[in-house]
Amino acid sequence: MTPEDLAALARRAAEAVDAEEVVRLAQKLVQIESYYPGPGEQPVVDYLEPYLRERGFKTHVQPVAPGRPNLIADLGSGPGGLILEGHTDVVTHGRLEDWQVPPYAGLIQDGRLYGRGSCDMKGGLAAAVVAAATLERVLGEPPRTLRLCIPCDEEGLMGGIKAFVRAGYAEGFAGAVICEPEELEVCLVQKGAMRVWASFEGRMAHGAMPYAGVNPLPAAAWFVGRMAEVQSWLQRTPDHPHLGKGWVTPTVLEASAGEGQFNVMPGHARVGLDVRTNPDHDHAAIRRRLEAECEECMRNFPGVRAGLEVFEDRPATHTDPAQPVVRATEQALSLLGLPVCYGGVPGATDGTYLWAWAKLPIVTIGPGGRRTPHQANEFVEIDDLVAAARLYTAISVLMLYRD
Repeated sequence: MTPEDLAALARRAAEAVDAEEVVRLAQKLVQIESYYPGPGEQPVVDYLEPYLRERGFKTHVQPVAPGRPNLIADLGSGPGGLILEGHTDVVTHGRLEDWQVPPYAGLIQDGRLYGRGSCDMKGGLAAAVVAAATLERVLGEPPRTLRLCIPCDEEGLMGGIKAFVRAGYAEGFAGAVICEPEELEVCLVQKGAMRVWASFEGRMAHGAMPYAGVNPLPAAAWFVGRMAEVQSWLQRTPDHPHLGKGWVTPTVLEASAGEGQFNVMPGHARVGLDVRTNPDHDHAAIRRRLEAECEECMRNFPGVRAGLEVFEDRPATHTDPAQPVVRATEQALSLLGLPVCYGGVPGATDGTYLWAWAKLPIVTIGPGGRRTPHQANEFVEIDDLVAAARLYTAISVLMLYRD
């Protein structure tokens, strides 16, 4: 097939996307509650698995945890294919009084689909599913495999994609498109992340007699205050052109004395840190700096034992622009008359493990505002949903039918 014929085929398949079906599916997925802890992702898989089977896909449900499966759906069986990836879990809706629209009604208003997960990322997932189904409807079985990877637990510790990679489901592919909300920008870089607990052990005592114990709270508070210095140290690394600065953010402060009582001094406290890094940051050096702060804390607060646990360590990712999946994404945007803009993912995605563990080139691109996820009144523009579905269709053709 000549490059011109391939481009024409990609354009024809993209134009065949049923815009109303994209919106219907995205709306239906928003209406299925799948936050965790809570209903979990099983109901989404229960809906999508027969939907895809009826459209000619070979499906497999991979158990990850009770009520938390991955869904894998294949079209074609040849090597060197493409993965389209979108997760099924969403974050909690939080306080209902913060919402001006019901979070799970799937309300469509003023050209937008509203609801929890509309942007992150059931909109992108619906676009990928309809794109894959369009490919099957228009062109039949492709010469290379198109795999829909639909994992659970992206918003937690990414147990779904880890199980997917460990089971070998990412092997034999030429690339993956991560359908996260990135304003339809071509994102070849994403931040790394470290999840850290800093623990402070003291000795429990009566609040009226604090001298009978050792209070870990002042030590924990001191440590939180020191994070401003660590932040300054981390930002000595030059800003990345697409990712900006690295960040060290205290996000959790806990003290354990049962449910907490005013007259009980706790014996234990801990601080949770969310560390975000660029490709130029050294995670081992960051860990050493945080351990040094724990050592200094113990010198300043005799009787308190401070320790560090890095329980999640995700590298920053960078995809070579020369990879076929990057070139196909750029070409597909141009074919559809969409701007070819470049950006960076401010957080980590499931693509982290496809890139780091499976060694797959990844492009992160999808519908929705980058700052919209996890907020009340979450929404995605209908036009962006449809554009994304057409884009994923065109990318799939360019990847699966290339010489």
